[in-house]
Amino acid sequence: MGRFATGITIVSTPTPAGPHCMTANGFMSVSLAPALVVVSIAKRAKMHDFLLASGVYGVSVLAADQEPVSKHFSGRPDPNLRPRFDDQSGVPLVAGALAQVGAEIVDAHPAGDHTLFLGQVRHLADGVGEPLVFHAGRYRHLLSPAADSEYSDAWSGFCLDPFGPPSAA
Repeated sequence: MGRFATGITIVSTPTPAGPHCMTANGFMSVSLAPALVVVSIAKRAKMHDFLLASGVYGVSVLAADQEPVSKHFSGRPDPNLRPRFDDQSGVPLVAGALAQVGAEIVDAHPAGDHTLFLGQVRHLADGVGEPLVFHAGRYRHLLSPAADSEYSDAWSGFCLDPFGPPSAA
């Protein structure tokens, strides 16, 4: 599954000791009406029990310059890094993230060695910038933004014919 390029998120939840966070790429939007998202958390992860206890979670979509934050919450803590958080109704969200989603857990579905936590969105904010990307076990960055925000800059409108020149699609 490492060949599927994903964004990098920090899943967070409040605990009595403060925010508990983990780096994850198992996140997706499920529905617009009502607004629902899901995070996939390993049953053996500390986050799993914290989510069951709190009933809420945050998802912060990291920007390209937030690779140190991702590493910090992926099991390689940097003692000199002091991540900042925004608090949205008790849900900690990484400050400066490209997007922040606060969700109330409405269902949990066991799925093999993970649980899918379905959350109803209670807070949504977005920022400006480039995303931090993960592919083939490495952090990646976009080379340039799309020329036309409505379409990918990789699409030329032609289909490549391996036996001749490009032809109109």
